[in-house]
Amino acid sequence: MTQNANALSKEIANLNVPWEDAYGYAQAVKVGNTIYVSGQLSHDAEGKLIAAAPLNDAGRPSEFSNMGLQMQTTYENARKLLSHFGASFDQVVEETLFVLDVPAAFAVAGDVRRTVYGKTPRVASNLIGVSSLAFPEQLIEITFRVDLSLPKA
Repeated sequence: MTQNANALSKEIANLNVPWEDAYGYAQAVKVGNTIYVSGQLSHDAEGKLIAAAPLNDAGRPSEFSNMGLQMQTTYENARKLLSHFGASFDQVVEETLFVLDVPAAFAVAGDVRRTVYGKTPRVASNLIGVSSLAFPEQLIEITFRVDLSLPKA
């Protein structure tokens, strides 16, 4: 993980995966008491997708049974970025889940999110169906907004 600070008081964190340079963005940016976390996905430290969805002949996911595992891994990657800033999921005020299949995501989101946020998640959440994501085998991407003025539990 790397960080940079500049005169604009913008602190940046990255996970050092290949697409950060290829696309040209920061995984997370802290300005004041707010952290903006770019879309996270299910990958390991080298950038290899975890629980990649099988593809059909058209190069589209043929089924969505890996949605739960992709979702869990995505939250774990976000946790790494939050930890870099000394933050936790207790301070997340909003998340947006972009998914290829809303019913498949909805079926697992409650249980996965309770493991992240606790029995009664206190975070604004948006679940949005999309036609594609960055990688063909990717089923989900999650963005976060974090308020560091909130206490950690």
